[in-house]
Amino acid sequence: MSDIYQQLLQAAIISESRVFSAQQATSVYGKTTFSDPVMLDGAVQAICSKEICLLTELANNLGFHLYPVSSAKNWGYGSISDVETCKPKIVLDLSLMDKIYPTDKELGIITVEPGVTQQQLFDYLQTHDWQYMTPVTGAGPNCSILANALERGYGITPRTDHFEAVTALKAVLPHPQLCKREYHSPISSLDKSNTDFIDKTYKWKLGPYLDGLMSQSNMGIVTQITIRLARKPKAFTAFYLRSFDEENFTRLTHSVREILRDLEGIVGSINLMDRRRLVSMVAQNPNGTAHQVMSEQQVKQLAKQHDVPNWLIVGSIYGEPEVVKAAKKVIGNKLKGLGQLLYSDSLLLKTAKQVTNHLNVGPLKTIRKQLHSLELGMQIMLGQPNQVALPLAYWRTSKVDTEQTLLPDQDRCGLLWYAPLIPMHSDKMASFVSFIRRTTPKFGIEPLITFTNLKHDCVDSTIPIVFNLENKESREQAHHCLNMLVDEGVKQGFVPYRLNIVQQQKLLQPEHPHWQATAKIKEALDPNNVLSPGRYNPRAP
Repeated sequence: MSDIYQQLLQAAIISESRVFSAQQATSVYGKTTFSDPVMLDGAVQAICSKEICLLTELANNLGFHLYPVSSAKNWGYGSISDVETCKPKIVLDLSLMDKIYPTDKELGIITVEPGVTQQQLFDYLQTHDWQYMTPVTGAGPNCSILANALERGYGITPRTDHFEAVTALKAVLPHPQLCKREYHSPISSLDKSNTDFIDKTYKWKLGPYLDGLMSQSNMGIVTQITIRLARKPKAFTAFYLRSFDEENFTRLTHSVREILRDLEGIVGSINLMDRRRLVSMVAQNPNGTAHQVMSEQQVKQLAKQHDVPNWLIVGSIYGEPEVVKAAKKVIGNKLKGLGQLLYSDSLLLKTAKQVTNHLNVGPLKTIRKQLHSLELGMQIMLGQPNQVALPLAYWRTSKVDTEQTLLPDQDRCGLLWYAPLIPMHSDKMASFVSFIRRTTPKFGIEPLITFTNLKHDCVDSTIPIVFNLENKESREQAHHCLNMLVDEGVKQGFVPYRLNIVQQQKLLQPEHPHWQATAKIKEALDPNNVLSPGRYNPRAP
């Protein structure tokens, strides 16, 4: 396979400094949070769409596979399929393509390349005084905006659905005749005004909506996307409901549904987290790297020590000052009697912050830590990226230094995700909680539960399967746990909306009409199967 490395150098398409050998590529791009490194035959860093076109043409001519990555930080899911193939595997690194194009500052329409990270976009908006928010996620400041949108990720800012916010894109298609120039919608070609404004603002274009083929697929290499940003609100407050009564769960979920339904557009997404998940955020794992679940006594002790409730609701309110004030009143009525309700702009929290800033001893240390976590959470709600969610990946690895850049794959953390969609009915959500708490401990996995309520009728639950990657038995148990959750969950109507690179091959059924149609489209667009074989496509290489 080293021949490909030499051929890439000899082709003189890319400078030698941006071509990686098999060993270098495997070290840099092959690591995951759930397996041994994926063995690669090389990697190439592209800096423009012209290079991507030339590399795609070369892949067709020489017979190798290209695996595009933006920031290669799809932790818990994986970026590069490990499907067996007789052709060389070459990673196409797009991280150096990090240009930002200000499509329309007044209206909040902006275009970004694959390498633009959450932090880079945030800094750009700050520097150029855009009154709009970055569509952040919990994945952290160094993750790609474009990649998260294409993977249909979501966040907690008002534009929760990140692919829905994509209004236009450009891509290089893998077909040997189509890869010579970028694909884009026909609207820009029809527009004779010397601008592409309409193309950049109208998502659905003309004719068949082909842009959607680029999402969760291996149909093209997306070189840029245009996104519609959410405007910074004139007023904002976060709300927190701390419930110490497990019996309140049904009423809590019902109230959350009513808030999302009645205050749509004012309240962003709402998170509902259980006690064990909260303990993992504020305390060190009492069992260290051991593959075992915390005992109920350990959980109670840590919960008491850190004043952790059984359930915590976290939500956000955006709008005009009068609207936010009115929404707080509505939310207060809907959550009345369910626990301690706090607002981020309340005098109580402001006073507590001032006190703990000056006195950081005894119990105030714990309070200060919790207030700091709340503050980081509010930054996320306002579109400012940070690492507040990343220490979770280190729960069974080691003590984490949050002052350093956290890279779970490079740090050999063990992490998988179970991310099913659940009907927004209290009985189904309660059934899901029981299912998780009953299943994961069988495999030594901590049942850490978070519900992310995006709409009033459907909720996503992100269950982290955290384990010791360096321990073979721990790793095997983690995979068995995920398989069990998926296999048994779908029988109860808990259906994943994202799958990792291993699951995509095991769970997608080639005989299903959807995947048969997908295979036909793939064959038409990529007859040589150049691009990421196996990615959301059960067709064999």
